[in-house]
Formats: sequence, C-alpha cells, structure tokens
Amino acid sequence: MRYLHTMVRVENVDESMKFYCDLLGMKETRRIESEQGRFTLIYLAPPADVESAKSVKAPELELTYNWDPESYSGGRNFGHLAYEVDDIYALCQSLMDAGVTINRPPRDGRMAFVRSPDGISIEFLQKGESLAPAEPWASMENTGSW
Repeated sequence: MRYLHTMVRVENVDESMKFYCDLLGMKETRRIESEQGRFTLIYLAPPADVESAKSVKAPELELTYNWDPESYSGGRNFGHLAYEVDDIYALCQSLMDAGVTINRPPRDGRMAFVRSPDGISIEFLQKGESLAPAEPWASMENTGSW
C-alpha cells in the first residue's frame, strides 16, 4: 500500500490557493476540471515533494471545489485518505472477512471506499490498470456514502 493524497473540500479556490501556496509554500502539481461532474480538483505538494508528486502523483493534498454552492459543516470539508494498493479485490476481501463494511465496492476493479472505526472515509485505488470485473464485486451494491 502506498499513500497517495488527502482530500479537503474548499469553498473559495482563490482564498485556498493563497493559503496553501502563498502562505504555506505548496506548489500546484496538477489540476482537473470536470464540466460533467461540476467540480475542480487541484493537487498540491510541498516543495520537497513536487517532483515525486508530478512523477507518481503522490504525496499530494487534493483540494476539491464543487462548482455548485454548498456549505460544509461538521467535518464535511474533509473528504478522504487515498492509498494505492497492489490488489484491490484481495484487500477488500480481507477487510470484509474482518468485518469491515465496503461502502463502495471495487465493481470496476479500480476504486473502493471503506470507513475507519472513527468514520474517516478511505479510498483504495488499484495500482496500474484496473483489474477485470470479478464477482462478487461486479454485482455488489454500494452500502453507504463515501
């Protein structure tokens, strides 16, 4: 398993960029604009991690800006931790066997979400290419929000 990023939601991109980049010295490593999803993802890294972030997309801070106005309270501005894993199906199976609920199963062989005992959302992303769809994952329903 390899740490990838931590996601936080932001309400004002300019204010957030001023804080993280101008005041803390972080650098933007990449940006994704999704017209369909109506969001912007901005990935940042401290100066010492910029080259790594650009080459292997880790370690990073992901700022998520949703284009439609939304107020975040009660910790909703913190999104999730993300880790790259060698075999998403094997990891999810071992977690299920240990009694962990898979909130977003890896139906696509690429992504899954679970929650920690403290309610922190954790994203797992398959290393490299997505695995081929496989049962029981391909037909599993989401069991909750992530």
